[in-house]
Order: sequence, then structure tokens, then C-alpha cells
Amino acid sequence: MAHWHTSDLGNPFPATSDPVDRSAFIGAMRRVASSVSVVTTDGPAGRHGATVSAFCSVSADPPTALVCLNATSRIARLVAANGSFAINVLPQGAEAIAARFAGAEDKRLADRFEGLDAGPGPVPTISGATVLFCQTIEAPVSGTHRIFVGLVTDLKAGEERPLAYLDGAYHSVVPQTTKAAMPFAQEATQ
Repeated sequence: MAHWHTSDLGNPFPATSDPVDRSAFIGAMRRVASSVSVVTTDGPAGRHGATVSAFCSVSADPPTALVCLNATSRIARLVAANGSFAINVLPQGAEAIAARFAGAEDKRLADRFEGLDAGPGPVPTISGATVLFCQTIEAPVSGTHRIFVGLVTDLKAGEERPLAYLDGAYHSVVPQTTKAAMPFAQEATQ
């Protein structure tokens, strides 16, 4: 079984137990719903975008977000070299955009942005998406992925509900009849 211990990198929290079985972990993660986002970047190293599901907010003080990218991927190399990226949280109905930026049309298109309105500004955006513009402030590696932590320097709020992904399929976010309180949110700030 492969171990991804990072104690040799100065990690103050070295693993003391064996990880769970990889297949069991993947199966469990398929049962966790996530928003579908496209990470985009542009700069001296070039322009690119890729569909991701591993994105989350980190803090509101200062506003930061993170995205996990396969460390050997083109998008990870370009985000690292450009030093900035945008997280485009796709709206419902954007399954074709998600597929395009996951590489489904790479044989047909030389550029994933071809024919799309990529918006004004230094980093391309996806029309209709909620967009977080980030300046990279940290980029540690964990296992096979690089975790890009970005200071959110600008944003654009989308108006549609987000596209969700669960168990290998896209889903719609359907609100409950009443807003649910999040008791843990208050507790976590104390």
C-alpha cells in the first residue's frame, strides 16, 4: 500500500496510521455532492481552463479560496507559473461547458475557450458562473495534487443555482421548504 507521508518535508503532523483502501475512499467521495467549477488562468505561461470539483472557501478574513489540481496537469503548471486563477462555479444547465473543460472536445478544439465569451479581464471567465478571481498565495503539494490557495481579489456573483455533481452524474440544487440553520457555523467561529 502506498503511503503519502510528508514528514520529510517538515510536516508537523506526520501520518501515524495507514490510509484507508483507495477504492473505498473513491467510493465514499462519489457520495459527497460538490459544485462543478472550471478553473481558468492566463498570463505569460499561457491560457487554459479545466473542470474541477475540489474547491472550497478557506476564510473570509482575508477572503481566500482553494482548489486542488493534479500536480502533473497542464492547468496546475500554468496556474503555478501565472500566479493567478479564477474559480468559475458553473450554473445549472452548464453540463456541456463542464464536459468541454474536462477535455471532452480536445480532439475537435485547439482551444477550450473557442467560441465562448470568456469575459473581459486578465483571467478568462465562464458566462453565467459565480467567479472568484484569485492571486496565488500558497501552493503546497499533498499526494498527487497541488493545493492552490488564492487571495480573492475580485468576484462576480452568478444569478443561477450551481451545477452539482454526485455519484458520477450532474444534479440540480433544490432548496428545502425552509432555510436550514447551520448551528456548526457559529460554533466554528468561537
